[in-house]
Amino acid sequence: MEPVFALLHVIMAIINFSSANGTGCTLQGDSTYPQLSKDGDIMVGGMFAFHSSWEITDSSYVVKPPPLKCTSLDVRTLQYSQALMFAIEEINNSSSLLPGVSLGYKIYDTCGSKAIGVQVAMAIVNGNDKLVSDEPCTKPAQVQAIIGETFSSVSMAVAMSIGPFSIPLISHGATCECLSDKKKYPSFLRTIPSDYHLSRALAEMVRHFGWTWVGAIRRDDDYGNSGMAAFTEAAEQLGICLEYSLPFINTYSQGKILGIIEQIKSSTSRVIVGFVDAGDLEILLDVFFKHNVVGYQWVGTEAWIADPGLAKVDNHNILQGSIGLAIPKTNVNGLKEFILDLNQVKTSGSTIFTKYWEAIFNCKYRVQNDAEHSAICTGQEKLFEMNSIFTDMSLMPYFNNVYKGVYAIAHTLHDLLGCKDTCPTNKQSDPLIFLEKLKIVNFKTKEDEEVCFDKNGDPVARYEVINRQRSTEEHHEFVAVGLYDYTFPVQRRLTINVSSIVWAQNTNKVPISVCSENCPPGTRKAVQKGKPVCCFDCITCAEGEFSNVTDSIKCEQCYQDFWSNPERDECIQKEIEYLSYAETTGILLTVFSVIGAFITLVILSIFFKYKNTPIVKAHNSELSFLLLFSLTLCFLCSLTFIGRPSEWSCMLRHTAFGITFVLCISCVLGKTIVVLMAFRATLPGSNVMKWFGPPQQRLTVLAFTFIQVIICAFWLTTSPPFPFKNLKVYKEKIILECHLGSSIGFWAVLGYIGLLASLCYILAFLARKLPDNFNEAKFITFSMLIFCAVWITFIPAYVSSPGKFTVAVEIFAILASSFGLLFCIFLPKCYIIILKPEKNNKKQFMGQMSNK
Repeated sequence: MEPVFALLHVIMAIINFSSANGTGCTLQGDSTYPQLSKDGDIMVGGMFAFHSSWEITDSSYVVKPPPLKCTSLDVRTLQYSQALMFAIEEINNSSSLLPGVSLGYKIYDTCGSKAIGVQVAMAIVNGNDKLVSDEPCTKPAQVQAIIGETFSSVSMAVAMSIGPFSIPLISHGATCECLSDKKKYPSFLRTIPSDYHLSRALAEMVRHFGWTWVGAIRRDDDYGNSGMAAFTEAAEQLGICLEYSLPFINTYSQGKILGIIEQIKSSTSRVIVGFVDAGDLEILLDVFFKHNVVGYQWVGTEAWIADPGLAKVDNHNILQGSIGLAIPKTNVNGLKEFILDLNQVKTSGSTIFTKYWEAIFNCKYRVQNDAEHSAICTGQEKLFEMNSIFTDMSLMPYFNNVYKGVYAIAHTLHDLLGCKDTCPTNKQSDPLIFLEKLKIVNFKTKEDEEVCFDKNGDPVARYEVINRQRSTEEHHEFVAVGLYDYTFPVQRRLTINVSSIVWAQNTNKVPISVCSENCPPGTRKAVQKGKPVCCFDCITCAEGEFSNVTDSIKCEQCYQDFWSNPERDECIQKEIEYLSYAETTGILLTVFSVIGAFITLVILSIFFKYKNTPIVKAHNSELSFLLLFSLTLCFLCSLTFIGRPSEWSCMLRHTAFGITFVLCISCVLGKTIVVLMAFRATLPGSNVMKWFGPPQQRLTVLAFTFIQVIICAFWLTTSPPFPFKNLKVYKEKIILECHLGSSIGFWAVLGYIGLLASLCYILAFLARKLPDNFNEAKFITFSMLIFCAVWITFIPAYVSSPGKFTVAVEIFAILASSFGLLFCIFLPKCYIIILKPEKNNKKQFMGQMSNK
């Protein structure tokens, strides 16, 4: 209960103190003093982590806790401060920038702590006056702007605390994307690009090398978590998957670190993205080597990729071949010489100067009991004569960021104060007005580097692609192998010289880190169930589909007249199929058509030669000649069905076929009627033949044929046949055929032929036993039986035959029926005319008639 009573006691004391002092202004708590300072007309604040940690004290709430004691002096941080001091010295010595106005500075130590950072910020803004005043605490800010802090987490705390006062905080190293939120951090600006751009640049670089399956280690704070979230989002948009994303910070227990090791060793990815700082990796390197976590390809951020101190402690080459993004190399004339001359530091802060001098030269100004073995500092030591981390200028890009931040303040003041030959006043500007002017400042440094801020207070994003290589002298080199410039078009932002890169394990071959091998052209990716999108199977494209790129997510459909090749990586023109004169079937049908026409003409010539013989006269020579002519046309019309269909051939083939066949059947029908009429004429008192003489026979043939002509004309007028690409029979072929146009017209033509053929067959069948000349009625019966049988079987065969065989079936039916009529009707007569001429006489003919 003692802490509770103590806390109540403190609260009552505060209430009593407030009541006693009314609205007076007095400093609460302990004063915080700058490490380095210099007076000037207008003051600039500085916040840097001169120490990297602090002693943790036990707060018992019984007594007032002592101030935090900072430990672990960071030699590098002094150089940030020197960059600020150098910039102010240059500006004060300039005759063109802020003439007549001197800038001063107050630089504080934050120890890398949020709490100390906020305390320091309040000290910078309010001052450290301990005087008790009856006046309200409404005095103006003590500084125009603040340069710092290096770390994002501290910058966030500071920016939030001073934001309501519109005091600008310009950071040279805080990269967290969250700081671009102007609603939360209205007065924060920076001269280093945001992790928004860094994360996307890293993702583009990872994708550039084909790494779609990577692991990640992130610092477990605002910088690491926010940066990794941005990287993950950008990576997903580029088709990159994270197998794991492991948090780490230097306060993690041994058990948590071992968990990280096990996760990495059990993974299959070979690339690790490190969103950490150099201090984190220093802790992990020895642990990685101890547990054989070696041979991985590391991808780094600007926080560690080009850090020389980290390279020096990487004794086992864990990070050999690592590649990452860093702030582009630059040089500020005179800054290196200023940094290596510590006299200015000694003048501005003797206490901090002594600490750094002892740390840099490893000596002591006063020998203490616990350090009797230390060398005594003479004050004459020379930095130029030693090779240490302090003389290494690899962090010059960050020093340049500090330098640009100070110049941004100076240029803004120059514009606000209306300075020309001299400045009319040397007073600080109103914080809000100054902040708004600072956001739109635009100038070039003496190295011709443009400085400006976007609407989020961020600069233009430019990075160098750095490859960590080990030279023959066992020294690490940071080789620039590419560039990323956000101002370029998307396709040109990243340029990399891959041939200059040395990869992990000193190989010249780009490592492979994928969950599944690339799907070649002709396949598509199919995500494996329950796994990330980067884990997939390669499925061959279906017929008629193709993919011509690697890792296609879908197969494209070929155009109508194209079909996929066997490899499915392109579409080729479909094979065009039709019954041509060049193929075997077409040749055979053509030969039979020509032979049929030739035989018909031969028979016609025989009949013409023997036209005066009894057998020709007895069988109606006029109808026989017309029948032979129509049969010749029937044989020849089959040729119109062969060859590439065209508009004229499609219309001709069906109409010619329909008309010639009706002409043929009409002649046969006429001959059959003549046989029947002739028998009727032999009966006593019959004069029927005078009603069916040659004129009536010709008129009958003409009438029957004219009806078919009318049907064909109506068909061609309303919906004629036309060339058609049939894509349904074969998927991989195009069948060129003649579309019927009107199916009714086609079947009307066939139906009319069938009607005449049926009538002819019936009449011939009735007259088969009549005593006609050489029994012609019987031969007509046989021919019509063949004709009808052929066309009855044609219908199902025509409907079921695929592609060009449909046409072949139709031609076969035409030829078969034509040959049937030709052979059955005319061959017996030719046999008698040629081989049995003795029977071709009137006596023989009359004898047969009398026998009947």
